[in-house]
Amino acid sequence: MHNILVIEDEKSLAFLTTIALSRSGFSVEKAADGLEGIKKFDEGHFDLVITDILMPGLDGNGVVRHIRNSIRQSTPVIGVSGTPWLLKDSDFDAVLSKPSSIKTLVDTVKNLTSSIHK
Repeated sequence: MHNILVIEDEKSLAFLTTIALSRSGFSVEKAADGLEGIKKFDEGHFDLVITDILMPGLDGNGVVRHIRNSIRQSTPVIGVSGTPWLLKDSDFDAVLSKPSSIKTLVDTVKNLTSSIHK
């Protein structure tokens, strides 16, 4: 089972993402903002991170920069944004539009974790 960290400040979206990924066989932990997310990332072990871009405090761009400068810099990161075209030259492994279908989200997570052996 792969461990996924979901960083999302909108509670309903965090809940829906967690339910969808859990039902697809992933173990999911949530963080309500970027600072909580990087703290959990640093203290835990996650196979993939999904982060909202626009959040108060540390945003998703700050989260991906932190991960890329960490010892686990190769951890796949999915950015979720209402303006995904602004992120095309970023450090994210994938960018999803907000809103995105559950199928697209789950398929993207499965594709990015398929090469990780547990």
